[in-house]
Amino acid sequence: MLNQIVKNLILIKQDFVKNYSGSAHIQEVIPFQPSKEFPIAEDHLNLLHYFAKQNPIYFNSFEQQIAGISCTVYEGDINEHWLNSIKHGTSCQPFYPTWIMSAYIMAFFAKQLGYSELVDIGSGDGRIAFCGTFLKLISHSIEIDDVLVKLQDTLCQSTHQNFHPKCEDALEFDYSKIKLIHPVFFIGGLPQMGGDVLATNIIDKINSMPDLKNNTCIVFAGTHSKRHLSGNLENGGWSTLIEKHNLDVIDTISLPTVWTFDQEIETPYIYTKFK
Repeated sequence: MLNQIVKNLILIKQDFVKNYSGSAHIQEVIPFQPSKEFPIAEDHLNLLHYFAKQNPIYFNSFEQQIAGISCTVYEGDINEHWLNSIKHGTSCQPFYPTWIMSAYIMAFFAKQLGYSELVDIGSGDGRIAFCGTFLKLISHSIEIDDVLVKLQDTLCQSTHQNFHPKCEDALEFDYSKIKLIHPVFFIGGLPQMGGDVLATNIIDKINSMPDLKNNTCIVFAGTHSKRHLSGNLENGGWSTLIEKHNLDVIDTISLPTVWTFDQEIETPYIYTKFK
């Protein structure tokens, strides 16, 4: 089922890009209702739409048939949050969200793999942690920007999904405080934009908790774009770090994000575990 949803989401994104005539700063698509192309629980899909409708970064929405599938298009603007997010010295990447549907797929796959907690590092508006919560993962959202954390607090209240936002520097945060047992960590930041520093720090912290190491999944956001990586494109640019820290790649899922909207390629998310 998951492979089918991923394939159809990419098909919708690519068709939408070819025909989109709007001028919004960001835009994304969510299927209007469950279908054979998107066999998603109706209550889950409704929550994805509700998150978008309650999120002030989106200022407009409309229904549209895309690749023969009824969808809702959400248009928004993240300029203010982008500017806020780059003011922090240890921020690894400006606020550029993945699509809400992509966030759902990422959390859903982690659930399928058997993980029980989700920790989203550099969580932006908290969409991955939000999806983890209603998928019955205990979610924790770590974000350094106070404005984004206030946005997350508002979304927790309005959606009635508490994904535990924390305004913290992920490099300094003590992860033993949240009593993790079988967690998946999502690392926000491409390797060439400081994500490697962030990931190394998180891995070192996990290594310092022996009971946690063998039960942890780490998910890296990568890129297939040569314009972003001048070196090794293997594993989305993360191959050197993966080898250095003795990680096994479980799987890679390529999904639409805001930063690949105008590209024919998608963003690869690399799921790894310690050997």
